[in-house]
Amino acid sequence: MVMDSGDMAGMVITVVITIAIAGTIVLRGPLGRALARAIEVGAGGGRSPDDEARVAQLEQRVAELEAGQARVAELEERLDFAERMLARSESMARLPGRGEAS
Repeated sequence: MVMDSGDMAGMVITVVITIAIAGTIVLRGPLGRALARAIEVGAGGGRSPDDEARVAQLEQRVAELEAGQARVAELEERLDFAERMLARSESMARLPGRGEAS
């Protein structure tokens, strides 16, 4: 099957137009916006001052959460100790000969 140059040119033009339309549709969507944002950040040299402030605030909140988790862990240990002591004193009171005058 031999194609002449007219058929080949028509096919190439059709393929180029199809690719251009598909590229336009894709780049106008979320992918295009994400790509534009990435290019913008790259051209801007990094984060904006608003981003810096937000990152600092988030880091502070993470530190507060970690401190809170440490306090909760310590309180859990204290509660476990208190429960063991209460259980021990209750079992000691139930032993025969304990608490009675001899």
